[in-house]
Amino acid sequence: MAKGRVKMRDHGAESSLYWRRAVIAFMGIVLLMGILFANLYHLQINQHQIYQTRSNDNRIKVVPIAPTRGLIYDRNGVLLAENRPIYSLEITPEQSEDLDATVDELIALLDLDPEIKARFLADVRRQRRFNPVVLVNRLSEEQVALFSVNQHQYPGASIEAYLKRFYPYRDTFTHVIGYVARINDKDVARLREDNKLPNYAATRDIGKLGVERYYEDLLHGQAGYQEVEVNNRGRVIRTLKYQPPIPGSDIYLNVDVALQQQAQQLMAGRRGAAVIMTPKDGKILSLVSSPSYDPNLFVHGISGPEYRDLLHNPDRPLINRASQGIYAPASTVKPLLAVMGLNEGAITPNTRFFGGPFFQIPNTSRKFRDWRRWGHGWMDVYRAIEISADTFFYDLAYRVGIDNLNDYMTRFGFGQFSGVDLHEEASGTMPSRDWKQARHKQPWYQGDTISVGIGQGYWTATPLQLARATAIMTDHGETIHPRLLHGIAGPDGMIAMPVSKGEPIKLKQDSFWNVGLAGMYRVINGREGTARRAFADTPYKAGGKSGTAQVFSLAENQQYDHANTKEHLRDNALFVAFAPFDKPEVVVSVVLENAGGGSSYAAPVARALLDLYMIPEPLQNTEGEKQDNE
Repeated sequence: MAKGRVKMRDHGAESSLYWRRAVIAFMGIVLLMGILFANLYHLQINQHQIYQTRSNDNRIKVVPIAPTRGLIYDRNGVLLAENRPIYSLEITPEQSEDLDATVDELIALLDLDPEIKARFLADVRRQRRFNPVVLVNRLSEEQVALFSVNQHQYPGASIEAYLKRFYPYRDTFTHVIGYVARINDKDVARLREDNKLPNYAATRDIGKLGVERYYEDLLHGQAGYQEVEVNNRGRVIRTLKYQPPIPGSDIYLNVDVALQQQAQQLMAGRRGAAVIMTPKDGKILSLVSSPSYDPNLFVHGISGPEYRDLLHNPDRPLINRASQGIYAPASTVKPLLAVMGLNEGAITPNTRFFGGPFFQIPNTSRKFRDWRRWGHGWMDVYRAIEISADTFFYDLAYRVGIDNLNDYMTRFGFGQFSGVDLHEEASGTMPSRDWKQARHKQPWYQGDTISVGIGQGYWTATPLQLARATAIMTDHGETIHPRLLHGIAGPDGMIAMPVSKGEPIKLKQDSFWNVGLAGMYRVINGREGTARRAFADTPYKAGGKSGTAQVFSLAENQQYDHANTKEHLRDNALFVAFAPFDKPEVVVSVVLENAGGGSSYAAPVARALLDLYMIPEPLQNTEGEKQDNE
């Protein structure tokens, strides 16, 4: 009976279970819908601005626009650095029916290097097909004209113009203006460190040397931009906003084109430097470093062989000898040393000194010989400068000591930067006890002082420092800083740069300056003056001082033999001068490497440079009459 029994279903329990499950499912759905709507509210309301910005970032692209670089002029408005258009041939791949054939035909039409095809196709693969790709840069005018008449045959190909720096005077102003070249990793790191990198987003070139580098911030300008709308493939649909760039400022330099060209001609074929400067305000009228090179080579990217030729050239054209070349100043500093001796009371204008063939430190055997083997006899300070007597200044240096020498000559600008607006400058060396200990790990000896007393030994200077020291001398201790920048072009005309001066040199008597200057006058105009022949018959009165610097040390009894000495070991020739004597308007300094005596070789060049400034037509004879003295 138990087997035939039928179990009845509990409909109430099933119904109760169903409703419990339905309620739980409904609550789950409500919860999930709540979460969904909460997220929608968060995204659409709370995060609306963020996602709208992201959407705009994907839709709107900011394209930087490079500013036009400022121009550079000389003091008279002659253009020294300009921006010239260069023409590039570009092809938009998607607009070309047969890209490979088009490239082949253009190479044949314009007589291009066939190797550019491989580079072009590689560039195409790296970019989107609607972006133009450069096939060749720097097309000639003939190539531009030839393409223009055949352009209809090449869909997608076009000529685009860009501005590139050009230096019309080529190697004449290289060491003054410098050049611009493509921005490299070092430039990027420097710009990032100075927080200037965003301003160079669209700029390809930057100042590398000279004025181009020193005044980069003025010349570069301010980048502009345009906001463009793009689709999901990056194609530009339309321009939404345009902010034009601010061009760089035009600048005017103190240099004079005519003076610079003629000075360069005087230095042609020589290794050395020449500086022409106004003593009152430090304006550099001419700065020549010889030999030079064409800066246009670097603007478009110099080739490896061309750069190696410059780098390994034994004449070192890449060096700015006027501000980076360091030479023993030799006897050019003797007037300065005389002023020091007067102010320290070591000598007076009437001091009498007998100059024999050599000088000896008391109780020593070493002989410091005069350049004249038999000596000069009795002299005062005026004659000592006029004939450039070494023994007089050996004795003076011995009595004043290296500490005074270092103190005074540092105030004249030696051993420190001149303040010129160039990054390419050497400070030279004004030796001292501490300097020798730090450099050579040796104490200072009295014999070291004797050599410094005639501008030799450890003392080195640049031609620019010599010009500045001469200017300080002529202006009775007013210390000016040499300056290349004359002014900046503004909306209302040129804004002139103020004169930059340092702490003046004060002497116990102002007349001490006149003693040094009178000695320099006698160098040129005196009966025994070392430069009297080079400056014979000048229509103006000038002052100057010659110098002959040894490149290597001679043994105590060894005589210098110019003819039998290797060319790179021969003496350097130096000369500093100013004119007119009563009211100096210009100073010059000349250094000729391995040329020989200063009065024989450098003085005639200095005279010719003064002639360029002082008289309408320069004298043609720059070689002068060779002399046996300095």
